[in-house]
Amino acid sequence: MTSQFFVVGDVHGKYSLLTDILAKWQPESQQLVFVGDLVDRGDDSKFCLELVCRLVREEGAVCLMGNHEWMFLRYLDDPVERYGHYQRNGGNTTINSLLGRALDAPVDPVADAASILEQYAELISQIRSFPYLYETEDYFFVHAGLDLSLADVRETPDYDKIWLRQPFHQGINKTGKCIVFGHTPTKYLFNSPVMTSQLWQTADRKIGIDGGAVYGGVLHGVVLDRQGVREDHIVGLINSYTVVDD
Repeated sequence: MTSQFFVVGDVHGKYSLLTDILAKWQPESQQLVFVGDLVDRGDDSKFCLELVCRLVREEGAVCLMGNHEWMFLRYLDDPVERYGHYQRNGGNTTINSLLGRALDAPVDPVADAASILEQYAELISQIRSFPYLYETEDYFFVHAGLDLSLADVRETPDYDKIWLRQPFHQGINKTGKCIVFGHTPTKYLFNSPVMTSQLWQTADRKIGIDGGAVYGGVLHGVVLDRQGVREDHIVGLINSYTVVDD
């Protein structure tokens, strides 16, 4: 029976970091949660998607919808109109990874979307089923944030759950639950000129866990229980280590 959560930050195609952080996960006692953004910008989006989707199917993991999964699906559904936006946000790396090409290979938006839909029908169907919010007795897990001005934050539009930044970061969490999110690298939450390996934690119980792994930062694997953060496993350009909160 799981008594803790193991929550993984934004991966963005960094497959080697993903496998390193998953080596810290204890499946017998920890519910595995991904906050989204498995794809784009990094080297191995295909392997990241396939591994996480298998963990969802076979191990009961939860993977939230991130804005990059959302952009990927919108591109596949309308490659003519949506490719430009997806390309500007690192989408070519995912398209080429899935089609087995060099990451900088030329992309034919329409033909490549058709090929991906044909070759990865089951995978795409599973990505479409990713939830936008995962709620437990003590936590809300969401990719980007929640509209804290609402009487019921669950009513936050799905679009906002994957795109929110400052209104959520600066708002006051009155939900009675801790909100765990990714999307915005903690460097920016701390207004730091350099990447940081620290979690962003606030007095009103918000925890930002995007360590900016694809930008030379770190990937977090955060262990939570009812009391809050118990451990923070960190992998990246620095040596792997764990921070333990007693």
